[in-house]
Amino acid sequence: MPELPEVETTCRGIAPHIIGRRVHKVIVRERRLRWPVPASLSKTLSGSKILSVQRRAKYILLGTDRGTAIVHLGMSGSLRVLDADHPPFAHDHLDVVMDDGHMLRYTDPRRFGCWLWARSDPMAHPLLKLLGPEPLSEEFSGSYLFNRSRGRKAPVKTFIMDGHVVVGVGNIYASEALHRAGIHPKRAAGRVSAARYERLASSIREVLTSAILEGGTTLRDYTQSDGNPGYFAINLQVYDREGEPCRTCTAPIRALVIGQRSSYYCPDCQT
Repeated sequence: MPELPEVETTCRGIAPHIIGRRVHKVIVRERRLRWPVPASLSKTLSGSKILSVQRRAKYILLGTDRGTAIVHLGMSGSLRVLDADHPPFAHDHLDVVMDDGHMLRYTDPRRFGCWLWARSDPMAHPLLKLLGPEPLSEEFSGSYLFNRSRGRKAPVKTFIMDGHVVVGVGNIYASEALHRAGIHPKRAAGRVSAARYERLASSIREVLTSAILEGGTTLRDYTQSDGNPGYFAINLQVYDREGEPCRTCTAPIRALVIGQRSSYYCPDCQT
């Protein structure tokens, strides 16, 4: 699934091509996404002017002079800027054609993403209003995590992947951040000290920032808005490296399942 760095990379990739452009038309080939594409979206978005491209958690917000399109890439979706006459393929479900001859094409093989509409403040939308702070914001800190974790028996990995606690820390980056912080992923969230949460908050910021700078992580499905792959995968320390030596201590990386997700850790570095 595209995680926060991949979504941020997509926003940065498409923004220069669409901000300030007026929408010529919207072509919807498939409305059956995770939630149905509103029947009125084509009419509402056509003729509007794109004013901003923002990210909230893993959602892409396309701000216009009429409202905001709320877009999610689902499990394997992408947004790319192409020439308007580029032929569609099987999973190209929606095109936003601009007035300059280019278009924003939404591709979603599993149809688990979404295109929704907010006429007023998008942050008040039910999908967004209860989300936790952004991990790269000033609101997010070790003390914040420590205070939110008191009494929690769930594994710390599950805790930091909870979007109501902090947004955008998906499976890959949770494993990587916990390794950097030296914390075992199954340790109960309520049994992690304040000092260790400070290290974990810093590690989360570091791993996400590095991934954004390098274009996201390519494992199976993700490509950037220009069609090029992300390159952070070459720097993964533990994720998807079961049996390989830890880059810090050489102990074999182990794998386990936490919350139905594969988790990777070093048994020597993480306690």
